[in-house]
Amino acid sequence: MIEPGTAETMLAAVLYGSEDLRMERIPVPKIGAGELLLRVGAALTCGTDLKVYRRGYHAMMLKPPVVFGHEVAGVVAEVGAGVTKFRVGDRVLPLNSAPCDACYFCLHNQQNLCQDLLFNNGAYAEYMRIPARIVEKNMLHVPENVPLQHAALTEPLACVILGLEASGARAGDTMVVIGAGPIGLMFLHAAQLSGIRVIAVVKREDQIAAARHFGATDVVRISTGVDTVAAVRALTDDARGADVVIEAVARPATWEQAVGMVRKGGVVNFFGGPPSGTVVGLDTNRLHYGDITLKATFHLTPATARTAFGLITSGQFKSAEFITRTASLNEVPAVFQRMMTRSADNMRDIKTAIFPNENEANGIRPSGNQPTGGGSRQ
Repeated sequence: MIEPGTAETMLAAVLYGSEDLRMERIPVPKIGAGELLLRVGAALTCGTDLKVYRRGYHAMMLKPPVVFGHEVAGVVAEVGAGVTKFRVGDRVLPLNSAPCDACYFCLHNQQNLCQDLLFNNGAYAEYMRIPARIVEKNMLHVPENVPLQHAALTEPLACVILGLEASGARAGDTMVVIGAGPIGLMFLHAAQLSGIRVIAVVKREDQIAAARHFGATDVVRISTGVDTVAAVRALTDDARGADVVIEAVARPATWEQAVGMVRKGGVVNFFGGPPSGTVVGLDTNRLHYGDITLKATFHLTPATARTAFGLITSGQFKSAEFITRTASLNEVPAVFQRMMTRSADNMRDIKTAIFPNENEANGIRPSGNQPTGGGSRQ
C-alpha cells in the first residue's frame, strides 16, 4: 500500500501551456477496477515531451493542465479489484499506450494505428495511475537486476524496433541513419545489434564520437559546401546508395536527402514526424523508375515493446550510456528549460533520468552526470 503520510497528495510537474511547467502538490490518483497505482521509480526525458513542453499540448495524448511524461518504470503501490498478474511491491514497466485489439487496424496487425489507442501520461510525479487496458496488455515485470531507469528506455526503443522491422533491413545490409539525437542513436545501436552496417549523418562535430560509439561504421557531417548525398553514396558499393535510409530529424531538407541516399529498390523510412502542413519536394521520376519504397512508422506495438524490453533486460543494449544526466523531481522545470537551449554544458546529453526519490531507483541513484562519448538532441 501507499506509505503513511503520502496517501493524500503528491508532488507532480503540471503542464499549463507553452513552457509553463509548475511543480505542485496534487491529489494522489484514485484507481478503479483493473487498474494499478504506480509509485514512480524513474522517469526519462524524451523529445516528444520536449515538443509538448514547447507547444503546450499534444493533440493525441494530452491537454493542459495535466501531469505529463511517459517513459517510466516503478513499483506497484496499490492494485485494483480483479488484478491478478501484479501485486503490491512488484517492479514493473507500464508502456504509455495499449491498443483495443478489436478495431480494423488491430485486426490487420497494425496495433500502432489502433482507432482507440489508449495513451497514458503522468510520469513526472511521485505516483501514476495505470489504466486497466495497459495493466492487461502492455505492462511487464522488471527483473531485480535491471535498474528501473534502464527499463524505462523500453518505450522509445520499441518505436525504433518497429521502424527497423517495417524497413525490412537484414544482417549485412547497409543502412543510413540521418540524425544523432536520442532516437537516431537508438537506431544506430539497434541496427548494429542486428548485424547491419550503419552510416550516420550528423549535424555537429560533437555528435561524431557518439554516432561511432553506438554503432556507426562511417559518419558524414552535414556542413556548408559538402554534398551530403554524394558523400553518403560514396561510402556504398559502386556508389549505388544504401539499402535502407532512416530519417530521424523531421525536416523537409533531410526527407529529400534521404530519397537521394537510397539505392534502386531500396526503402526510405520517414521516421521523424514533422509538424502538420509540412511539404517536401521529391523527384517522382527517380521514385518510379528506381522502384523506391517510401514508408513512415509511428509509435509501437506490444510485440515490439517486448522485443525492446528483451534487448534491455538481456544487457545487449547499452542502456546506461543513454542516460547521461540525473535530476530530482523538483528539478523537472529546470531540466526542460535547459533542454530548450544548447550550450557547452549540455551538448552531449542524451537522456535525463528523473527520480522522485533518490533511493528508489533500484535502490541506487547514479551519482552525478554521466557523459558518454557524445550525442544530444538534434
